[in-house]
Amino acid sequence: MSRTTRLTPSVLRVAACTGIAALTLTACGSGSGSASTGSGKGVKVGLITKTDTNPFFVKMKEGAEKAAKENGVQLTTAAGKFDGDNAGQITAIENMVASGVKGILITPSDSKAIVPAIEKARAKGVLVIALDSPTEPQSAVDALFATNNFKAGQLIGEYAKAAMKGKQAKIATLDLAPGVAVGVQRHDGFLKGFGVGEKDPSVVCSQDTGGDQAKGQTAMENCLQKAPGINVVYTINEPAALGAYTALKAKGREKDVLIVSVDGGCTGTKAVKDGKIAATSQQYPLKMAAEGVKAVATYAKDGKKASGYTDTGVTLITDKAQAGAASKDTAFGLENCWG
Repeated sequence: MSRTTRLTPSVLRVAACTGIAALTLTACGSGSGSASTGSGKGVKVGLITKTDTNPFFVKMKEGAEKAAKENGVQLTTAAGKFDGDNAGQITAIENMVASGVKGILITPSDSKAIVPAIEKARAKGVLVIALDSPTEPQSAVDALFATNNFKAGQLIGEYAKAAMKGKQAKIATLDLAPGVAVGVQRHDGFLKGFGVGEKDPSVVCSQDTGGDQAKGQTAMENCLQKAPGINVVYTINEPAALGAYTALKAKGREKDVLIVSVDGGCTGTKAVKDGKIAATSQQYPLKMAAEGVKAVATYAKDGKKASGYTDTGVTLITDKAQAGAASKDTAFGLENCWG
């Protein structure tokens, strides 16, 4: 048997990665995340998302890729294996800094735990911009391009309150995960918009979903078992909302429970059009990423750093408008879904 045929797959993989190390960043890494390298030369920009499977982050990547071509910069992308993979994001930051990126755009999975890695990158002159989710503290990054997530929650809270038309609410909140800033802000905004406090008796069930459809279904099933009379469901995002709808439909409750959500993705907006979700707050990840890439390109060109918070906008989408809750219909929503 020759030496070549006796090589194990892992040895071959190391050899392959060694041979292309100059061309890619972490595509041949240890598996803490996924990565790809865009075309282009000169200035390097890194994009690190929470995952590479969530449609929200897929759209964000599309926006960054398009902006990279328009601005003549090289884009490298990476993502955690799952929402909450802080270790994977840290590895991606370290690899990107080592490769010589001028700036990093990141949607932090853990808004606090990621800060030391960001600080190390900034100390080496790398511009770091948070997209969608702020770090804690927000000042840990140079700038933030994001939806006002509190406002997004508030809009659907106000809508739900108006849609209930004075009926006694029994609310289930299908949240993200403990301590994650974007989830906390949307949750708190919803309660503010609906006009209730965290311990109000009208909130009869709260479950974490991780923003996942299957977990959203399980959470809804658990809530229905705990409080069968639920008539309002707040969800962290549309996958969780569709999971909740599935659980409600199995109980024959899909027509008498009001579901509201956040994101405004194309699938989610179609679910609003189809009557599965009553209303959603639409945000614009493509714009977040495009603006972030342009900011890094500007920094590379003239040294001007982006700073502070840029609100990339949010719009309430519904086909059942309510007095006092300004909204756009699903025709607008589908035309602009995640633009």
